[in-house]
Amino acid sequence: MFSQEVLALEPQFIAWRRELHAAPELSFQEFRTTDFLLEHLRAIPGLELQRPTKTGVVAVLRGAHPGPAIALRADIDALPITEETGLPFASKTPGVMHACGHDGHAAMQLAAAQILAGQREQLHGEVRFLFQHAEELPPGGAAEMLRAGVMEGVSEIYGMHLSSSFPTGTFGIRSGALTSATDRFDIQVIGKGGHSAFPETCVDPIVTAAQIITALQTVVARRIRAVEPAVVSVCMVQGGQAYNIIPGEVTITGSTRTFDRETRRTLPQTLEQIVRGVCDAAGASYTFRFSLGYASVINDPDLTQFGRQLVQDTFGREAALEIEPLMPGEDFSALQENCPGFFVELGARNEATGCTVPHHNSRYLMDEAALKYGVEYLCRLVRGRLQGA
Repeated sequence: MFSQEVLALEPQFIAWRRELHAAPELSFQEFRTTDFLLEHLRAIPGLELQRPTKTGVVAVLRGAHPGPAIALRADIDALPITEETGLPFASKTPGVMHACGHDGHAAMQLAAAQILAGQREQLHGEVRFLFQHAEELPPGGAAEMLRAGVMEGVSEIYGMHLSSSFPTGTFGIRSGALTSATDRFDIQVIGKGGHSAFPETCVDPIVTAAQIITALQTVVARRIRAVEPAVVSVCMVQGGQAYNIIPGEVTITGSTRTFDRETRRTLPQTLEQIVRGVCDAAGASYTFRFSLGYASVINDPDLTQFGRQLVQDTFGREAALEIEPLMPGEDFSALQENCPGFFVELGARNEATGCTVPHHNSRYLMDEAALKYGVEYLCRLVRGRLQGA
């Protein structure tokens, strides 16, 4: 199941993960993380290193034989969360935590780069290891790396995400749309403020905003096909400064999650139509802004079948789980703009060790036993795709 190279390196990539975990950095601020990766990548013979953006690294490994170029991507940024795990290697950066497993992603890909560099003679083609910044903050680091040209000449791209939803030793696999498109809406309801004792002299934006929020809940239930997954969530409401003053305006901010391209295209008009109707009825005005975030990650059917077979052959048929679409977004989708890709969920849930807390939580724990599965998978994936004719 596991090669000797992976098992021998396991203590090292666990140590790398812990070093990264203790020093998390927010999106677009991953300077120390980038320096850490460069330091260790420079120690691996045969890699060509590039720094196409302020943070983030690309390491290129050219096989001994001609062939196609494939890319592997690992994200490296953390989240604005205060860690509460009590781990001996817990975050030393106030208010910042690796609560989504990106420290594990970076450590696994670093380990794969080291192992594969020693197997260069077996490779027919080129591997680009993308250590990508700013996955957590739209517009995201993937789009920035794409503009910097890191995908030029790449024929296939692969990504992986540790997941507390699936048991350690399993891989969540889905062909087609894997993640949702994640977009944002901002609504400003503009009324007429005044004294709370005389509401008849005001146009109350709080009441109007409440009606808008309620009405938005009908979009998924009544405006989108019942068999189509979608979410409209209001996540922030801001307005008012005193208990006895009706404010002049209220802001509403939220997110949408869609899979169907046509639904994503028409949803802004649907939302604004509701906002306009409620405001007109209340005598209020409004501003409406819809900001596109990450598109859906679409898994290529042929690459998905290759990945599924690889997991089954390596770890057993029961290790390959067929999963439903995932509502969280992923900026990996930007890297698929001009080439097919495959993205897999790597199980890291372990009831026995208490690794059950979901991502983006201050008590999130990763089962480090999952890391060797990811490293083994990445190494076998590269060798399988670059094995030559």
